Amino acid sequence: MILTKAFAAFNSKSPLAPYSFERREPRPADVHVEILFCGVCHSDLHQVRDEWGGSMYPMVPGHEIVGRVLSVGSAVTRFKPGDLAAVGVIVDSCRTCSNCKRHLEQYCDEGAVGTYNAYERDGKTITQGGYATHIVTDERFVYRLSEKLDLAGAAPLLCAGITTYSPLRYAGVTKGTKVAVVGLGGLGHMGLKFAHAFGAEVTLVSSSPSKEADSKRLGAHNFLLSSDKNQMKKFSSYFDVVLNTVSANHDYAPYLKLLGMNGRMMVVGLPAEEPRVAPFDLLKNRRSITGSMIGGTVETQEMLDFCAERNIVADVEVIPMQQINEAYERMVKSDVRYRFVIDTASLKQ
Repeated sequence: MILTKAFAAFNSKSPLAPYSFERREPRPADVHVEILFCGVCHSDLHQVRDEWGGSMYPMVPGHEIVGRVLSVGSAVTRFKPGDLAAVGVIVDSCRTCSNCKRHLEQYCDEGAVGTYNAYERDGKTITQGGYATHIVTDERFVYRLSEKLDLAGAAPLLCAGITTYSPLRYAGVTKGTKVAVVGLGGLGHMGLKFAHAFGAEVTLVSSSPSKEADSKRLGAHNFLLSSDKNQMKKFSSYFDVVLNTVSANHDYAPYLKLLGMNGRMMVVGLPAEEPRVAPFDLLKNRRSITGSMIGGTVETQEMLDFCAERNIVADVEVIPMQQINEAYERMVKSDVRYRFVIDTASLKQ
């Protein structure tokens, strides 16, 4: 067994604290990765605080993982010791359903296995995530990572990156597509970068005037203040795609009205309350609302390769593991631009 140092939540109320546990020895198809950096996703906070229900403790969060391969199982063909590697939101699936066969493992009919706070397919072992020094994962769910990329900045690509890349690709965003990104946070800032890289005309829609300068730096061509009714009316029926990254409770109506003929609102934010939608806002211009959840294994590797070609990484603030509880409080206040990333070397101190 592999002794692993980590930080864990022991219940929904207490701060995360040091924790040691054992990872399994690599099976034939496994890759053993020494974790170097792990991004801090807002879903980590939701699950640590049991805000979605079903949290299991002790819980080691973290699913934006980059590191270096220490060893591989006898059947592994894509990795060798010393290679850079990455692990994302899921670490297993049934592999036999129609979605898994199409490498859409995130939509596995039996349910994909999350990197943490989930039962492995044996139904007994609970997965533990990347706020740790090591991870052991099946090769299918491990990704190659270019040496060209800044490793800390690359970590959030495994969730925030693929969560925005996938819906924009699915919507067929290309040169000349008019894209509005709603919200500028961990997801929104990656949405701006990808839409810009795909050649789209990109607009940030935000309730905060202070976000305009940063949005332009991140790739937006235009800025639309959502609280300004005149501005919103000016862009009525203008966009082909609205990428909605907002996780706070909000009304969908103002953003649906921005969509032109056959326009799509791609939803990746997860508000606590279910939004209400007026049917007329959908009927006009034959608009649609489409959800999107991360990406499958093939698309995630495609995204990482695309990022290496274009030198796209997240804007991050690197912290030692010992500052995670402070980072959570700052994250609730949106006091981060735009993703915290843990330097796991701090766990060895």
